[in-house]
Amino acid sequence: MRNVMYVVFGLALVGSLGSGGVVAARQADMVKTHIGHVTTSFQAAPMEQGLLPTAVAEAGTAAQHAGLVVSSDGDLAAMQRHAGHVLHALDPSVEAQGPGLGYGVKRAAMGVAQHIGLAAMADGASDNVMTHAMHVAASANNVVARADEMLAVAQQIRSATTAAEASAHLAELSRLAEQLYAGVDANQDGRVGWQTGEGGLQQAEMHMGLMLKGEGA
Repeated sequence: MRNVMYVVFGLALVGSLGSGGVVAARQADMVKTHIGHVTTSFQAAPMEQGLLPTAVAEAGTAAQHAGLVVSSDGDLAAMQRHAGHVLHALDPSVEAQGPGLGYGVKRAAMGVAQHIGLAAMADGASDNVMTHAMHVAASANNVVARADEMLAVAQQIRSATTAAEASAHLAELSRLAEQLYAGVDANQDGRVGWQTGEGGLQQAEMHMGLMLKGEGA
């Protein structure tokens, strides 16, 4: 599922050339451009990849090192070292050094919400784009909120003076790390939706895929 939507958003949005066709094509190009920033290519992102795959990659690194924090329980130095790696993957402006891409989950997820919103507001955006853009943006904003929570928890581990003090935060760190991608069934209806408080990067990917399918891409 993760790789399905990372495709070039093709020619499906380009309007036929006729009366008003050139204007329609230009409007469609703006929709396509912003969708492309989310899915396939954004100049400021590492390797100029899309903002959503960047967020997914950074979230994977954050989750990996959150797991290493947990498995280091009792070893304060190791817990704090891996907590620093979590911080770097979440937001390198907080911790400059680490094994992540140097972009951060938070910045990438904020970019996803911003650019999918711009796609929805562009002239010529279809109902399909506008509908799924709302779903993607809500899920991305959930990720930003969870990244902020996770930053606070990782910083508490970094500032702990004993292993026992650091260990008190491990369950919360692990919970948030899982929710970055998978989201959470907050209303306990048996599924994880895109809504505020629920969706994560997995739901953002799913709704980008539905958007692209609806546009014939």
